[in-house]
Amino acid sequence: MNYVTYGGVTIGLGILIYEVVTWWPGRKALLKDPLKHASRLLPFLASWAYGCLTTLGVAGLIGTASSSVLGLSNWLGDVALLWGVGEARGQLAARPTFTPLSGPGACLVLLLTVAFVAAVKKTGGQQAGTLKRGAWCGITLGTSAGVAGFAAVPLALAANWIGENTYGRL
Repeated sequence: MNYVTYGGVTIGLGILIYEVVTWWPGRKALLKDPLKHASRLLPFLASWAYGCLTTLGVAGLIGTASSSVLGLSNWLGDVALLWGVGEARGQLAARPTFTPLSGPGACLVLLLTVAFVAAVKKTGGQQAGTLKRGAWCGITLGTSAGVAGFAAVPLALAANWIGENTYGRL
């Protein structure tokens, strides 16, 4: 199972803060047309959910890539904490309610990977960066024990349910 350090969570939270700050349209604009502005967050949230799913017991190339991103994020965050604020690195406790993906759930993650790669390739530019940051943020926060980590449980249950209902009906 993947683990996350304080530095990894710090990287994930930093990405999340960056996205929210760059998205924020201002109070007046948000109150005027909340649906329009909230919908601008959907690509980030969808790729965040995908990144989170890749950390939940997926093996193979997808699991290896996800673990590599998490390991790199842990290392970068630990270095930033050590050199930036003088904080020692440390491992956070993983979610106590770890919900791995079932076989059909893992099949769904493979299909989502195809969709994610196609979306990144098709959108290009700034939107592709948003998708990549969303997946990176999901990978780093998906294994944490905090609020973001608790979102992984319903995501895994939903992926397992969709996969089982899709593949079970064939």
